[in-house]
Amino acid sequence: MGNIFAVAEAYPELKANENFMQLQNRITSLENGIADRRELYNDSANINNVQIEVFPASIIAGMFNFGEKPLLEFSASEKADVDMKSLFG
Repeated sequence: MGNIFAVAEAYPELKANENFMQLQNRITSLENGIADRRELYNDSANINNVQIEVFPASIIAGMFNFGEKPLLEFSASEKADVDMKSLFG
């Protein structure tokens, strides 16, 4: 998304365009929402992982075969900006 914002800096009339501003706000909103959900999931997974090791919850976790949950992490390639030219070229 950094490429889109860099292009907007080079073209002031695009930056002032209402549709572009709505797109920019929507992208920012989506990125923030994804980050919030990832943080919520990781907090929940961490609480689960601690609880299954603490007495008396560990007994119940063992009886029902509750296991450790992995944290949500992304590789560098998954975090990289999308090549917009290849999408719209």
